[in-house]
Amino acid sequence: MVIFSVLEFVVILEQEKLVLLLDVGPSMHGVLSEVEKLCSMLVEKKLIFSKYDELGVVVFGTEESNNDLTTEVGGYQNITVLQDIKVVDGDLVDTLQKLPRGTVDGQNAIQAACFSAYCCVVSSLTSVVLDAIVVGMDMLIKKYKDLHKGKKRLCLITNAIHPIKDPFEGSKEDQVMTIAEQMAAQGMKIESIVVRGRLSRDANKGVMDENDHLLRIFSKKTRTRTVYVDTPTSLLGALKTRRVTPVTVFRGHLELSPQMKIKVWVYKKTQEEKFPTLKKYSEKAPASNKLATHQVKVSYEYKSVDGSSTSVIPPEQRIKGYRYGPQVVPISTAEWDAVKFKPEKGIKVLGFTDASKIKRHCYMKDVYLFIAEPGNTRATLAVSAIARAMKEMNAVAILRCVWRQGQQNVVVGVLTPNISQNDKIPDSFYFNVLPFAEDVREYQFPSFNSFPASWQPNDQQQKAADELVQMLDLAPSGKEALLPEFTPNPVLERFYRHLELKAKQPDAAVPPLDETLKKIIEPDPELVAENKSVFDALHTHFELKQNPKLKKSSTQWYQEKQSGSNAHVSSGQAVNSIENQPPVKIEKIGDLTPVQDFEAMMSQRDNPEWVEKAIKELREKTLALLIHSDGEDKYQKAVECVAALRKGCIIEQEPGPYNDLMHHIRQYCEEKGIKSLPQLLASRNLTLISKSEAEDSDVTAEEARSFFVKMEPKPDV
Repeated sequence: MVIFSVLEFVVILEQEKLVLLLDVGPSMHGVLSEVEKLCSMLVEKKLIFSKYDELGVVVFGTEESNNDLTTEVGGYQNITVLQDIKVVDGDLVDTLQKLPRGTVDGQNAIQAACFSAYCCVVSSLTSVVLDAIVVGMDMLIKKYKDLHKGKKRLCLITNAIHPIKDPFEGSKEDQVMTIAEQMAAQGMKIESIVVRGRLSRDANKGVMDENDHLLRIFSKKTRTRTVYVDTPTSLLGALKTRRVTPVTVFRGHLELSPQMKIKVWVYKKTQEEKFPTLKKYSEKAPASNKLATHQVKVSYEYKSVDGSSTSVIPPEQRIKGYRYGPQVVPISTAEWDAVKFKPEKGIKVLGFTDASKIKRHCYMKDVYLFIAEPGNTRATLAVSAIARAMKEMNAVAILRCVWRQGQQNVVVGVLTPNISQNDKIPDSFYFNVLPFAEDVREYQFPSFNSFPASWQPNDQQQKAADELVQMLDLAPSGKEALLPEFTPNPVLERFYRHLELKAKQPDAAVPPLDETLKKIIEPDPELVAENKSVFDALHTHFELKQNPKLKKSSTQWYQEKQSGSNAHVSSGQAVNSIENQPPVKIEKIGDLTPVQDFEAMMSQRDNPEWVEKAIKELREKTLALLIHSDGEDKYQKAVECVAALRKGCIIEQEPGPYNDLMHHIRQYCEEKGIKSLPQLLASRNLTLISKSEAEDSDVTAEEARSFFVKMEPKPDV
């Protein structure tokens, strides 16, 4: 007996019912391996996100025929139901990874003088493609009848390069229109993915144009899309493996003035797809308990650290504290609620500006879509009028947005007009969040023209660089490669495939990255091979030389220290050993070589948090060295840390942490009566970072020069 909760039952009713219609004829053999990856990937994602989805598989172009309509009414040859509609599982992945290679192309005519009581479609002397669509419709109708309208979908993958023969009665358009109308009546949709590229080089253009016209009839009648792809990479991104139901983030008025408001709905246009949440799983539940959730719950206890008591501190005796300089300021929940900014929900236009004044690199976070309230004619006209006026004047609007009541922050962003090219789709707006002053990072770099002539590229070097850029153009013929809407995330795809493999083989090793996915993150090897001369020219004009003044890494320094002074290694052997070893990733500043660790962390650019972490840890390490020092040696080490921190903060244009540290050092020296440390810092000219060195500094050059005078300790009494 299977028991479902009410929520699970509702989820099952809402899940998609999909039939894949796959062309496996000879002309598709060159891309069937990519089709197998695409369809397998579809099922793998459904197993993670939509485990109650149901799916069937129909292939056409096969020598044999195996479908219900062939038996019931005759015809429908060369079509095989590879998998009846069922809930997705791991067996479906295996089925889709081993598609049959057919022997019949779509132009082969079939005597299909058939009449389906369900479809009411006469398909006499037609093509395999249309017959396969009818077979897929028949499967959905028999399985679900009139249920799940809007959730039933067909997905056709073909190259559509073969002609469709004229029927005995009517025209091809009439026949396709009849099928499309029956689909709409049954609440079905059909999505077509047309594979062209190298498969269509020798095909008849007139035939392809006619087939494209017929496929557009399906798209128009069922309100779906027809996608054209020409590379294996774009094929992997053509089929939307996960359907995300659009949910509004705001419904209300777009306020231009207190007297003029337009009702709008706001959706997210883009949002980063993250890894699925990995949940903790407990095996302690008895195997006989079929209702066990196997969930792991974590609870925390708070105890005093002073050692006076081991009792647990109850919630009413706990309070949050926030660091303010050297002290911690406690703030109660009631105080925090009173301090929170509580803006009023709504969207207001602050003004308009020229589009050229808003730089593309200032866009933050996700993109939002503003549309007029559906069904509201006046709102639609108002949005269209404003959008077209902004487009004509090359203007954008600056908005203040609070999406929901109780939201604790205000968003300011730019509204850009989106003029529709389709008469049936109204105009709209795109909205991008803009940064506040605290969000902007200004990096000061010297002008390239200020460098000496020997540091600047000559004419031959510039020409070699220009040729490299032109050679790697992603849109040489006006058709761009790696379009975002057709480019899957290779990291996520690899994870899904490994998860499916681990489900079957728990001890399976991580497989190498798929060759098709590798083309997303690496240059095309064929393109590189064809333009080898361009790379050779670049290599000739830009000679790379090894820098002999390499600093030792903390790991190498420690190894040499451990081996003692008797270790003798030739320079050639040392260089080879360093080259053969993978770079060591420093995650924490240690006590042994803090300066080297700091420099290594600052050079790690895989995550912007490394810089902030490195500055914070070196600052704390410097203070610790001063507090626990017992002589000049420790001061010397602390001064080296101060020098490294000053240099790093100037490079990153972050003067605050360093200047705060210097103020702490001054206060510490005054309290302890320390004279040698200020003198040591003055001798190294380690003063405050002034505004001339970092734009964000509020210290003048005069204040920086006089800082050492203020640091002189009080005379001993």
